[in-house]
Amino acid sequence: MSRLAADKDLLIVRVAELYYEEGKTQDEIGALLDLSRFKVGRLLSQARADGIVRIEIVHPRARRLGLERQLRDRFGLAEAVVVPASNSADEDLKRVAQAAADQLTMLRPVPRTLAVSWGRTLTAVASSLEDGWARGVTVVQMNGGVSVNRRPGGAAPLAATIAKRAAGHAVLLPSPAILDRLETKRAIESDRTIAGVLDQAASADAYLFTAGVCDESSAHVENGYLSPGDVDELTRRGAVGDVLGRYVDADGNIVDPELDSRTLGLGLDQLRAAKTAIFVTSGLAKHDIARTVVRGGLCTTMVTDEDTARALLEEV
Repeated sequence: MSRLAADKDLLIVRVAELYYEEGKTQDEIGALLDLSRFKVGRLLSQARADGIVRIEIVHPRARRLGLERQLRDRFGLAEAVVVPASNSADEDLKRVAQAAADQLTMLRPVPRTLAVSWGRTLTAVASSLEDGWARGVTVVQMNGGVSVNRRPGGAAPLAATIAKRAAGHAVLLPSPAILDRLETKRAIESDRTIAGVLDQAASADAYLFTAGVCDESSAHVENGYLSPGDVDELTRRGAVGDVLGRYVDADGNIVDPELDSRTLGLGLDQLRAAKTAIFVTSGLAKHDIARTVVRGGLCTTMVTDEDTARALLEEV
Protein backbone atom coordinates (compact mmCIF):
# COMPACT_ATOMS: atom_id res chain seq x y z
CA MET A 1 0.00 0.00 0.00
CA SER A 2 1.34 3.44 -0.93
CA ARG A 3 1.89 6.14 1.67
CA LEU A 4 -0.96 8.15 0.14
CA ALA A 5 -3.36 5.23 0.36
CA ALA A 6 -2.30 4.48 3.92
CA ASP A 7 -2.88 8.08 4.91
CA LYS A 8 -6.34 8.00 3.34
CA ASP A 9 -7.26 4.79 5.18
CA LEU A 10 -6.10 6.34 8.45
CA LEU A 11 -8.23 9.40 7.76
CA ILE A 12 -11.29 7.25 7.01
CA VAL A 13 -10.78 5.32 10.25
CA ARG A 14 -10.40 8.53 12.25
CA VAL A 15 -13.54 10.05 10.74
CA ALA A 16 -15.48 6.85 11.44
CA GLU A 17 -14.26 6.73 15.04
CA LEU A 18 -15.28 10.32 15.67
CA TYR A 19 -18.70 9.84 14.11
CA TYR A 20 -19.70 6.38 15.34
CA GLU A 21 -17.82 6.05 18.63
CA GLU A 22 -17.62 9.61 19.89
CA GLY A 23 -20.94 10.75 18.50
CA LYS A 24 -19.67 13.90 16.84
CA THR A 25 -21.57 15.53 14.01
CA GLN A 26 -20.16 15.81 10.50
CA ASP A 27 -19.71 19.57 11.01
CA GLU A 28 -17.75 18.97 14.24
CA ILE A 29 -15.54 16.39 12.54
CA GLY A 30 -14.90 18.78 9.67
CA ALA A 31 -13.79 21.49 12.07
CA LEU A 32 -11.50 19.10 13.96
CA LEU A 33 -9.81 17.68 10.87
CA ASP A 34 -10.04 20.73 8.61
CA LEU A 35 -12.36 18.99 6.17
CA SER A 36 -15.57 20.12 4.49
CA ARG A 37 -18.83 18.57 5.63
CA PHE A 38 -19.19 17.09 2.13
CA LYS A 39 -15.76 15.43 2.42
CA VAL A 40 -16.63 13.97 5.81
CA GLY A 41 -19.83 12.48 4.38
CA ARG A 42 -17.92 10.90 1.49
CA LEU A 43 -15.36 9.38 3.87
CA LEU A 44 -18.12 7.90 6.02
CA SER A 45 -19.72 6.36 2.94
CA GLN A 46 -16.32 4.99 1.93
CA ALA A 47 -15.87 3.48 5.40
CA ARG A 48 -19.07 1.45 4.95
CA ALA A 49 -18.30 0.51 1.35
CA ASP A 50 -14.83 -0.78 2.32
CA GLY A 51 -16.13 -2.76 5.29
CA ILE A 52 -14.27 -0.59 7.81
CA VAL A 53 -17.62 0.14 9.41
CA ARG A 54 -20.29 -2.52 9.70
CA ILE A 55 -23.66 -1.48 11.02
CA GLU A 56 -25.81 -4.10 12.72
CA ILE A 57 -29.24 -3.41 14.14
CA VAL A 58 -29.42 -5.44 17.35
CA HIS A 59 -33.07 -6.00 18.24
CA PRO A 60 -35.26 -9.13 18.31
CA ARG A 61 -37.62 -7.51 15.78
CA ALA A 62 -34.87 -6.43 13.41
CA ARG A 63 -34.74 -8.00 9.95
CA ARG A 64 -32.00 -9.31 7.67
CA LEU A 65 -32.92 -7.39 4.52
CA GLY A 66 -30.09 -8.81 2.39
CA LEU A 67 -31.15 -12.38 3.09
CA GLU A 68 -34.77 -11.47 2.42
CA ARG A 69 -33.82 -10.13 -1.01
CA GLN A 70 -31.82 -13.27 -1.81
CA LEU A 71 -34.71 -15.55 -0.78
CA ARG A 72 -37.13 -13.62 -2.98
CA ASP A 73 -34.79 -13.79 -5.95
CA ARG A 74 -33.82 -17.45 -5.50
CA PHE A 75 -37.28 -18.89 -4.89
CA GLY A 76 -39.55 -16.40 -6.62
CA LEU A 77 -41.27 -15.30 -3.42
CA ALA A 78 -43.44 -12.20 -3.27
CA GLU A 79 -42.16 -11.49 0.25
CA ALA A 80 -39.58 -12.86 2.70
CA VAL A 81 -39.14 -11.94 6.36
CA VAL A 82 -35.91 -13.01 8.08
CA VAL A 83 -35.13 -12.26 11.73
CA PRO A 84 -31.71 -12.44 13.41
CA ALA A 85 -30.73 -15.79 14.93
CA SER A 86 -30.08 -16.09 18.66
CA ASN A 87 -28.36 -18.75 20.74
CA SER A 88 -31.66 -20.37 21.67
CA ALA A 89 -34.16 -22.35 19.61
CA ASP A 90 -36.98 -21.09 21.84
CA GLU A 91 -35.89 -17.49 21.35
CA ASP A 92 -35.63 -18.01 17.58
CA LEU A 93 -39.20 -19.35 17.51
CA LYS A 94 -40.37 -16.40 19.59
CA ARG A 95 -38.75 -13.93 17.18
CA VAL A 96 -40.13 -15.67 14.09
CA ALA A 97 -43.62 -15.85 15.62
CA GLN A 98 -43.52 -12.12 16.38
CA ALA A 99 -42.33 -11.38 12.84
CA ALA A 100 -45.19 -13.46 11.42
CA ALA A 101 -47.65 -11.61 13.65
CA ASP A 102 -46.21 -8.30 12.41
CA GLN A 103 -46.52 -9.52 8.81
CA LEU A 104 -50.18 -10.41 9.32
CA THR A 105 -50.85 -7.05 10.92
CA MET A 106 -49.32 -5.20 7.96
CA LEU A 107 -51.04 -7.33 5.31
CA ARG A 108 -52.91 -5.19 2.80
CA PRO A 109 -55.62 -5.57 1.83
CA VAL A 110 -56.69 -7.04 5.15
CA PRO A 111 -58.00 -10.55 4.40
CA ARG A 112 -61.70 -10.98 5.03
CA THR A 113 -61.10 -14.72 5.38
CA LEU A 114 -57.85 -16.22 6.68
CA ALA A 115 -57.33 -19.98 6.48
CA VAL A 116 -54.94 -21.41 9.07
CA SER A 117 -53.23 -24.71 9.83
CA TRP A 118 -52.08 -25.59 13.34
CA GLY A 119 -49.08 -26.62 15.41
CA ARG A 120 -46.66 -25.19 17.95
CA THR A 121 -45.30 -22.56 15.56
CA LEU A 122 -48.70 -21.09 14.73
CA THR A 123 -49.72 -21.26 18.37
CA ALA A 124 -46.76 -18.96 19.05
CA VAL A 125 -47.87 -16.68 16.22
CA ALA A 126 -51.39 -16.45 17.65
CA SER A 127 -49.96 -15.59 21.07
CA SER A 128 -47.84 -12.82 19.51
CA LEU A 129 -50.76 -11.06 17.83
CA GLU A 130 -52.09 -7.97 19.57
CA ASP A 131 -55.75 -7.19 20.08
CA GLY A 132 -56.95 -5.17 17.13
CA TRP A 133 -54.39 -6.51 14.64
CA ALA A 134 -57.30 -6.38 12.17
CA ARG A 135 -61.08 -6.07 12.32
CA GLY A 136 -63.76 -8.49 11.25
CA VAL A 137 -61.52 -11.29 9.97
CA THR A 138 -63.06 -14.76 9.63
CA VAL A 139 -60.46 -17.37 10.58
CA VAL A 140 -61.05 -20.84 9.12
CA GLN A 141 -59.27 -24.09 9.92
CA MET A 142 -57.98 -25.66 6.72
CA ASN A 143 -57.06 -29.09 8.09
CA GLY A 144 -58.35 -31.33 10.83
CA GLY A 145 -56.85 -30.94 14.27
CA VAL A 146 -59.05 -32.47 16.97
CA SER A 147 -56.53 -34.16 19.25
CA VAL A 148 -56.97 -37.91 19.65
CA ASN A 149 -55.50 -37.84 23.15
CA ARG A 150 -57.27 -34.56 24.04
CA ARG A 151 -54.10 -32.66 24.81
CA PRO A 152 -54.68 -29.02 25.75
CA GLY A 153 -54.21 -26.41 23.04
CA GLY A 154 -54.34 -27.29 19.38
CA ALA A 155 -56.10 -26.17 16.25
CA ALA A 156 -59.40 -24.80 17.57
CA PRO A 157 -57.99 -22.53 20.32
CA LEU A 158 -55.35 -21.26 17.88
CA ALA A 159 -57.93 -20.23 15.27
CA ALA A 160 -60.19 -18.78 17.97
CA THR A 161 -57.36 -16.65 19.39
CA ILE A 162 -56.42 -15.20 16.00
CA ALA A 163 -60.07 -14.41 15.27
CA LYS A 164 -60.81 -12.93 18.69
CA ARG A 165 -57.84 -10.58 18.45
CA ALA A 166 -59.15 -9.38 15.08
CA ALA A 167 -62.69 -8.82 16.40
CA GLY A 168 -63.77 -11.55 14.02
CA HIS A 169 -64.97 -15.11 14.39
CA ALA A 170 -63.53 -18.57 13.92
CA VAL A 171 -64.91 -21.32 11.71
CA LEU A 172 -63.68 -24.61 13.13
CA LEU A 173 -63.18 -27.99 11.50
CA PRO A 174 -64.38 -30.51 14.10
CA SER A 175 -62.43 -33.49 12.83
CA PRO A 176 -59.20 -35.34 13.55
CA ALA A 177 -56.33 -34.62 11.18
CA ILE A 178 -55.93 -38.28 10.21
CA LEU A 179 -58.69 -40.88 10.37
CA ASP A 180 -58.16 -44.59 11.03
CA ARG A 181 -60.35 -45.71 8.14
CA LEU A 182 -60.84 -44.23 4.68
CA GLU A 183 -64.57 -44.88 4.91
CA THR A 184 -64.77 -42.78 8.06
CA LYS A 185 -62.83 -39.94 6.46
CA ARG A 186 -65.14 -39.97 3.41
CA ALA A 187 -68.22 -39.95 5.61
CA ILE A 188 -66.96 -37.01 7.67
CA GLU A 189 -65.87 -35.13 4.57
CA SER A 190 -69.30 -35.54 3.00
CA ASP A 191 -71.05 -34.06 6.03
CA ARG A 192 -72.61 -30.74 5.05
CA THR A 193 -71.03 -28.83 7.93
CA ILE A 194 -67.53 -30.19 7.29
CA ALA A 195 -67.85 -29.66 3.54
CA GLY A 196 -68.94 -26.07 4.17
CA VAL A 197 -65.88 -25.35 6.30
CA LEU A 198 -63.54 -26.83 3.69
CA ASP A 199 -65.23 -24.82 0.93
CA GLN A 200 -64.80 -21.65 2.96
CA ALA A 201 -61.14 -22.44 3.58
CA ALA A 202 -60.61 -23.16 -0.12
CA SER A 203 -61.88 -19.71 -1.04
CA ALA A 204 -59.92 -17.80 1.64
CA ASP A 205 -58.18 -14.54 0.80
CA ALA A 206 -54.97 -15.64 2.55
CA TYR A 207 -53.42 -18.76 4.07
CA LEU A 208 -51.21 -19.01 7.14
CA PHE A 209 -49.42 -22.30 7.70
CA THR A 210 -46.36 -24.03 9.05
CA ALA A 211 -44.76 -27.43 8.39
CA GLY A 212 -43.90 -30.29 10.70
CA VAL A 213 -40.90 -32.56 11.11
CA CYS A 214 -40.95 -36.30 10.53
CA ASP A 215 -39.72 -37.67 13.85
CA GLU A 216 -40.98 -38.47 17.33
CA SER A 217 -41.33 -34.76 18.14
CA SER A 218 -43.97 -34.38 15.43
CA ALA A 219 -47.23 -32.78 16.51
CA HIS A 220 -48.99 -35.77 14.94
CA VAL A 221 -47.20 -38.10 17.37
CA GLU A 222 -47.79 -35.73 20.26
CA ASN A 223 -51.50 -35.54 19.48
CA GLY A 224 -51.95 -39.27 19.02
CA TYR A 225 -52.47 -39.54 15.27
CA LEU A 226 -49.26 -41.43 14.56
CA SER A 227 -46.92 -43.63 16.58
CA PRO A 228 -43.13 -43.28 16.66
CA GLY A 229 -43.03 -46.41 14.50
CA ASP A 230 -45.30 -44.76 11.95
CA VAL A 231 -43.00 -41.77 11.52
CA ASP A 232 -39.98 -44.09 11.33
CA GLU A 233 -41.65 -45.83 8.40
CA LEU A 234 -42.48 -42.50 6.75
CA THR A 235 -38.84 -41.46 7.11
CA ARG A 236 -37.75 -44.74 5.55
CA ARG A 237 -39.95 -43.91 2.57
CA GLY A 238 -38.20 -40.57 2.21
CA ALA A 239 -40.47 -38.18 4.11
CA VAL A 240 -38.82 -34.94 5.26
CA GLY A 241 -41.90 -33.61 7.03
CA ASP A 242 -45.55 -32.71 6.61
CA VAL A 243 -47.49 -29.77 5.22
CA LEU A 244 -51.16 -29.60 6.26
CA GLY A 245 -50.68 -33.12 7.63
CA ARG A 246 -49.53 -34.45 4.25
CA TYR A 247 -46.14 -36.17 4.43
CA VAL A 248 -43.86 -35.36 1.52
CA ASP A 249 -40.35 -36.17 0.34
CA ALA A 250 -37.68 -33.63 -0.61
CA ASP A 251 -39.32 -33.10 -4.02
CA GLY A 252 -42.76 -32.51 -2.54
CA ASN A 253 -44.21 -35.88 -3.49
CA ILE A 254 -46.67 -37.66 -1.17
CA VAL A 255 -44.76 -40.59 0.34
CA ASP A 256 -47.73 -42.65 1.57
CA PRO A 257 -50.84 -42.28 -0.64
CA GLU A 258 -52.90 -44.52 1.65
CA LEU A 259 -52.15 -42.35 4.71
CA ASP A 260 -52.75 -39.24 2.66
CA SER A 261 -56.17 -40.53 1.59
CA ARG A 262 -57.13 -40.65 5.29
CA THR A 263 -55.90 -37.09 5.96
CA LEU A 264 -58.67 -34.52 6.19
CA GLY A 265 -58.18 -30.98 4.96
CA LEU A 266 -57.11 -28.92 1.98
CA GLY A 267 -54.56 -30.34 -0.42
CA LEU A 268 -51.19 -28.87 -1.31
CA ASP A 269 -52.42 -27.67 -4.70
CA GLN A 270 -54.56 -25.16 -2.84
CA LEU A 271 -51.42 -23.55 -1.40
CA ARG A 272 -49.70 -23.55 -4.80
CA ALA A 273 -52.64 -21.69 -6.33
CA ALA A 274 -53.01 -19.16 -3.50
CA LYS A 275 -52.41 -15.47 -4.08
CA THR A 276 -51.20 -15.07 -0.48
CA ALA A 277 -49.78 -18.09 1.36
CA ILE A 278 -47.64 -17.23 4.39
CA PHE A 279 -45.26 -19.98 5.51
CA VAL A 280 -43.83 -19.68 9.03
CA THR A 281 -40.90 -21.88 10.07
CA SER A 282 -38.03 -21.89 12.53
CA GLY A 283 -35.28 -24.22 13.67
CA LEU A 284 -32.63 -26.59 12.39
CA ALA A 285 -34.93 -29.64 12.43
CA LYS A 286 -37.20 -27.99 9.85
CA HIS A 287 -34.57 -26.99 7.29
CA ASP A 288 -35.36 -29.91 4.98
CA ILE A 289 -39.12 -29.43 4.98
CA ALA A 290 -38.67 -25.66 4.64
CA ARG A 291 -36.57 -26.24 1.53
CA THR A 292 -39.30 -28.47 0.09
CA VAL A 293 -41.98 -25.83 0.73
CA VAL A 294 -40.15 -22.95 -0.95
CA ARG A 295 -38.78 -25.00 -3.84
CA GLY A 296 -42.21 -26.50 -4.45
CA GLY A 297 -43.94 -23.15 -4.74
CA LEU A 298 -46.19 -23.82 -1.75
CA CYS A 299 -45.87 -20.29 -0.36
CA THR A 300 -45.77 -16.71 -1.58
CA THR A 301 -44.32 -15.39 1.68
CA MET A 302 -41.77 -16.98 4.01
CA VAL A 303 -41.16 -15.91 7.61
CA THR A 304 -38.11 -17.53 9.18
CA ASP A 305 -34.89 -17.16 11.15
CA GLU A 306 -31.48 -16.19 9.81
CA ASP A 307 -29.96 -19.67 10.13
CA THR A 308 -32.78 -21.27 8.14
CA ALA A 309 -32.51 -18.60 5.43
CA ARG A 310 -28.77 -19.16 5.09
CA ALA A 311 -29.21 -22.94 4.94
CA LEU A 312 -31.68 -22.60 2.06
CA LEU A 313 -29.46 -20.17 0.17
CA GLU A 314 -26.32 -22.30 0.59
CA GLU A 315 -27.85 -25.04 -1.56
CA VAL A 316 -26.14 -25.16 -4.96
